[in-house]
Amino acid sequence: MESVTTKRFQKCYASLPLQVQQAAKRAYLLWKNNNMHPSLHFKQIHDEKPIYSVRISLSYRALGVKKDDTII
Repeated sequence: MESVTTKRFQKCYASLPLQVQQAAKRAYLLWKNNNMHPSLHFKQIHDEKPIYSVRISLSYRALGVKKDDTII
């Protein structure tokens, strides 16, 4: 599975505290190597739409929309 970011995501990411940015980077690298790693809780969160969530920390999640084999 591939991933791409949007300008909106990049703007939101830049506004996060440095600690959260670092946690997000670690979670992304883990997801890239094994998107089903249990600590990520990567899952579809909408019954009909291809909206997915991945855990960054206990307080933060990243959301994405799946299109073909890409998460946006």
